[in-house]
Amino acid sequence: MILTVTPNPSLDRTYEVPSLDRGEVVRATGERVDPGGKGVNVSRAVAAAGRRTVAVLPLGGAPGALVADLLDAQGIEVAPVPIAGATRSNIALAEADGVLTKINAPGPELTAAEQELLLDTVRRQSRDAGWVACCGSLPRGLAPSWYAELVARAHTAGVRIALDTSGPALLAALRERPDVVKPNAEELAEAVGRPLATVGDAVKAAGELRERGATAVLASLGADGQLLVDADGAWFGTARVDAVRSNVGAGDSSLAGFLIAGGRGPEALASAVAHGAAAVRLPGSVMPAPDDLDPAAVTVTADVPTDRALREPVS
Repeated sequence: MILTVTPNPSLDRTYEVPSLDRGEVVRATGERVDPGGKGVNVSRAVAAAGRRTVAVLPLGGAPGALVADLLDAQGIEVAPVPIAGATRSNIALAEADGVLTKINAPGPELTAAEQELLLDTVRRQSRDAGWVACCGSLPRGLAPSWYAELVARAHTAGVRIALDTSGPALLAALRERPDVVKPNAEELAEAVGRPLATVGDAVKAAGELRERGATAVLASLGADGQLLVDADGAWFGTARVDAVRSNVGAGDSSLAGFLIAGGRGPEALASAVAHGAAAVRLPGSVMPAPDDLDPAAVTVTADVPTDRALREPVS
């Protein structure tokens, strides 16, 4: 079982539009309503693969009730933490050329009692978990050290932790040695405090996160591919994608694919790349099912092209 923790979940509305013209009336050609948040998306991808997953998340108000109903309809077990505030609602505008504009609400502020109840719920639900995936931003009220506390408690219980967050929360958690961290290129550059222009720059930055405590680093480099750096070395994975429809949740789908495949080594990286590539071919934040995957389009190599310039360099 893969347990996910989403401290700041959302109700996500995605509208497909021909183009986004500021100040004009824009008529949508498609609409979706999905449960959102990075950990929620990981659970959705795991469930789509036919695996058991439990989603721990604080829920409140009508949006929170709808999130729980939508997850239940997808076969995902929900371990809700009741809160006084209402779960946030986000909006995504997906243009026909693949450009995505997102409007993310800040979300509710958790009280001290709600924060402790969230940690205790994770403790109780993680007893049967092979992995705990802690994902996304922290809501108001939670200190940057909250993820570090969660990682420490999980390790005390003998549970492996995958962490997908950024900024001070990521840096604070590194000291507790999470089993894998999953930054994207921007988050990786922010963590090391310098720009990334080549694949080699990303490899070096991932190595620095390992020096600070991460056991393994799974880095999403957007259209350039994905990188895995651990104690056994570095691997680089790419996939052929003919057309991008939406990149919402692609990184979350990648993490799910990585954990489904065991969470270690080039085979897990190949699964991560296949899941991420499948996700960008789907509308909104739809998570790929096994039939959506194209493993033959994936290439993973230990001969990392360190001199290759990133098509999307991070300044």
